[in-house]
Amino acid sequence: MRKMKIVWTAALACLLSGAGTASVSAQFAVFDAATTARNQTTAALKELLYRLQVQQHDKLLDMARRLSALTNLRKYRLDDVPRWRTHGSAGFLFASGYLDALTSGDPAGAAYNRLVAAIEQSPRLAGLPLSARRLLMSRLANVDLADAAATAGIHASGQSRLDGRRNEIEAIDALERDVIDPSLEQSTTAVLDKISGAAVIGARQRQERIQLLTNVLEQLLAEGKLTRDAEASVLNMQLTRWRDGRAADEAFVAGSGDALSTWRQP
Repeated sequence: MRKMKIVWTAALACLLSGAGTASVSAQFAVFDAATTARNQTTAALKELLYRLQVQQHDKLLDMARRLSALTNLRKYRLDDVPRWRTHGSAGFLFASGYLDALTSGDPAGAAYNRLVAAIEQSPRLAGLPLSARRLLMSRLANVDLADAAATAGIHASGQSRLDGRRNEIEAIDALERDVIDPSLEQSTTAVLDKISGAAVIGARQRQERIQLLTNVLEQLLAEGKLTRDAEASVLNMQLTRWRDGRAADEAFVAGSGDALSTWRQP
């Protein structure tokens, strides 16, 4: 009996231990479709962002790499650049001052005034009739306009040449040396400074070009006034002929007849 009791006790213990193990191993995993889809979407988005950041990093490295790392920049340098042409005045006896003004400028127009014919002043101008005085003053104004336009054009041409020889060429040469510099230590800010320097030089050149175009316009305006006055003179002569032609012809005939009738052999 004692042995049977021990056997039943052992069997009962094994049964209880087996039941506990079965209860533990009988747990099941729960599958949530919404949670799984959200996790998959999050993982795909993170993967996309990671690849985008890698591409941006590679692009920034390519953009930061200077062109000098790939090729020699000295091939972009121009060796035989045309320089500013100057007018040598040593071999000219009478126009040396004028040529110097075209080379260095002449704001007062002294060299030009020494070459052109001067207008004589006459007190009889105030005593002329109004129509005659108006016609003569218009012609005198043409001369003044031509002198002013020529003086401004000569000075602008000389100043452009002088500034080009002294400042512009040196600035362009310095910018060229900086641009073709193969050093890899220059930052992006240095490259931007070079671009800014080129923009400043371009702005100065455009300003000088506008000044030269303005002087050309002034010359054309003066020539236009001369042409207009010449055309007006021709029209006035024609209109005067139409208005006083008959009276002038009759006076001419009468004067000629009187001269012929009263003429005697000396």
